[in-house]
Amino acid sequence: MKVFITGASGYIGKAAVAALLRHGHVVEALARTDTSAAAVRETGATPVSGGLSDLDVLTAAASRADAVIHLAQADSAEADLAAATAMQDGIGAGTYVHTGGTWVYGDTDGIADEDAAWNPPSIVAWRKGVEEKVLPRGRSVVIRPGLLYGGENRLIDIFFTRPGRERGAIAYLGDGTNHWSLVHVDDLAELYVAALNAKAGSVYNGVGGVDPTTYEIATAISHGAGLEGKTVSLSLDEARAQMGPIADAFALDQRFTPARAQAELGWTPRHTDPLAIFAQG
Repeated sequence: MKVFITGASGYIGKAAVAALLRHGHVVEALARTDTSAAAVRETGATPVSGGLSDLDVLTAAASRADAVIHLAQADSAEADLAAATAMQDGIGAGTYVHTGGTWVYGDTDGIADEDAAWNPPSIVAWRKGVEEKVLPRGRSVVIRPGLLYGGENRLIDIFFTRPGRERGAIAYLGDGTNHWSLVHVDDLAELYVAALNAKAGSVYNGVGGVDPTTYEIATAISHGAGLEGKTVSLSLDEARAQMGPIADAFALDQRFTPARAQAELGWTPRHTDPLAIFAQG
């Protein structure tokens, strides 16, 4: 299958391209800069020059493909919808895979699935309007990843590991009993490949099914960072002051099941011990 992908030079994108190539697919990837194009070539994909605002480029690239995977993060809901629409116009009857996120559900009050009600923090509230327009069109599929770990581990590294090294202890919010629904980046990449064969209108939560508490995660990260398990609690106000609005997302208590993707796509996460990986550093 020929697949066009956005965000190929990013954290998830590199893993997704590698998974696509392992499964025998041919990949073209959007590249906004020469640096991105070089990174795309290193992954084994063919770069397509342009950015998410180059709608004609997106439509043309999608029209050459059998499927599209949209991973890149646009600057606004309007820009994301415009890019998605352009690629859907190009792909026609082919599969279009759109990226959301599990933060849109808010607190889950136990283990939830894809049918849980939305209660998003402000930082991701914009996703609802985009998904409502994208999902009914053609053969569209939405994947909502949980919080990623493994590899470059960007969000957790930027907001927790690096500041923790500076202060000498890894932070967690409140009493640390809230859960994060995690997924390893390599497992998520395999889900994107599996989703190419999903039914139109399908939605899948990309989660590993293991949801440790933030205190457990902070302790494991602390060991991996050489801080001997040292942690510190931040109030939500303190976290907002240090992190900005993303603090409200990190404060969510979320637990999800990957059962739907397992049953419908045969996707099974292989990484089921995130604490061990965090502790390795």
